[in-house]
Amino acid sequence: MFRTTVEKLLKEGLEQKQNLFLIDLTITEDNTIKVVIDGDHGVTVEDCMFISRAIEHNLDREEQDFSLEVASAGATAPLVNVRQYKKNIGRTLELKTNDKVIEADLIEATDNNIKVQWKSREPKPVGKGKVTVQNEAEIAYKDIVEAKVMIKF
Repeated sequence: MFRTTVEKLLKEGLEQKQNLFLIDLTITEDNTIKVVIDGDHGVTVEDCMFISRAIEHNLDREEQDFSLEVASAGATAPLVNVRQYKKNIGRTLELKTNDKVIEADLIEATDNNIKVQWKSREPKPVGKGKVTVQNEAEIAYKDIVEAKVMIKF
């Protein structure tokens, strides 16, 4: 019952801020509520406060004792939502699939898969030495074990 109420309040809060979306919601046995959100254009402290208030101000502490934490998905947190991929088009990702790990530029994100490009050094077809090759691949979300945005300075 408590979880259902929290989920409803969270959903209502996110409906008011269409650019935000839920990454994770956990509620422990001792009613510790942890909400992780992300946004199409990032997440501000004000966004976290808005979601926190949307939940906290509509729960009765006399009825239920709880603690609440609202945070944004960290810059190094793995991507878990299609909207996260779409907002990171043009950035470099570290992608782990079942058979390889690559560092590639995200050039497209659809509802079913992503398209990435990367360069690699491969042996020349004729003679000694290596040549730089431009690679491109479409990878289904179901085949991605983990994807993280590479932070470049």
